[in-house]
Order: sequence, then C-alpha cells, then structure tokens
Amino acid sequence: MNSSFTQETIDDVIAFHGHSCPGLAIGIRAAEYACRELADSEPADLVCVTETDMCGVDAIQFLTGCTFGKGNLIHRDYGKMAFTFYDRARQQGIRIVLNDEATASEREEMTRLMAKSGEGSITELEREMLAGMRQKTRQRLMAAPLEELFHQTELVTPIPRSARVLQGLVCERCQEKTMESRTRRFAGKTLCIPCFEMVEQKV
Repeated sequence: MNSSFTQETIDDVIAFHGHSCPGLAIGIRAAEYACRELADSEPADLVCVTETDMCGVDAIQFLTGCTFGKGNLIHRDYGKMAFTFYDRARQQGIRIVLNDEATASEREEMTRLMAKSGEGSITELEREMLAGMRQKTRQRLMAAPLEELFHQTELVTPIPRSARVLQGLVCERCQEKTMESRTRRFAGKTLCIPCFEMVEQKV
C-alpha cells in the first residue's frame, strides 16, 4: 500500500519543507489519516493539536490547511509523536500516536550516526550509510498501511476554542505592544513576558 496523496502533492510538500526525510513522511501519513477519518470536514473547522515540533508538522500544515497563523494548529510541547485532529463543527476528533515499531529497525544506528554528524565526526562512509537508512525508513513509512503506522487512542484534551482577537497592551518597560493574554503584572506594571522574566528573575 502507498500513500493516497499523488506524487506531485508529495513533491510539493517536500519543496515546502526543504528536504525529504523520515520525519516529513510521518507528517504526510498523519495528515492522510486525518483526511481519511475526517473526510467531510470543512477546512475552516479542522484543528490539529501536535505534541511534537518535528519535520512532519510542516506536512500537516501543507496538506490539511491547519496553520499557526490561522490558530487551528496548536503545539503542545510534550515530545510525543502524537497528533490530534478535531472537526469543531461536528464536535468530533481523533488522536493518533506513531507506532514505535514503525521506525525501530534502524533507529538506534541512525541516532548514533546523526549524533556523529552533529558533532562533525562522521566519516564519508558513515554519511552514506545514514543517507541510505533514512531513505529506507522514509520509503517504508510511505508504503505501510496507516493502521500499522499509528495507534488511534482516546481523546485526551477538549476541542480547542476558536482563535479570539484580544486587546493589545503596551509593555511599560520596553514600550512594545503585546497581546493582553501574554502580559504579566509585576510591581504594579504591565509587562511583556521577556521584560517580566528579566525583572522577576531570582538570580
């Protein structure tokens, strides 16, 4: 089985992200899962809550139309390869988690080689090995049935509210306008988060 997206669409996703990799493939397949399960959802009603900030989130933005700018892509920094998709209008949703076995076969060696690459100590042979393993993993992710790639779990969070337009307040320290919900009060003054952290820090 292969992804239901056309090769042209996948190429567009790769161009949007900047390169092809296993992480991007995970995002493509997660978006495919969401599009299948919530096929009748209007784009304006679809919301994604991602528990990771890895490469695949770019694929989800491109393929589902859920974006940070529209307020229907929400990042929860939990470090999990998990994605929740909601249809606000129908009050329905699904949460999917990557099956750990989907990338298990080469993960340990890939992690070791990627660490060496980051340190600058990887050899040319190891670099070729890493590229081959990444390509093999990407191909396996793109070809596997969705039910083998992801576990569907119970929803753990309620459907997020629609984005709201809030008042902007001027930080009394840096004089920059800041969204009201992101301000803090300290010593009787309204501060943006960076200014608050600067004056409130204990050390």
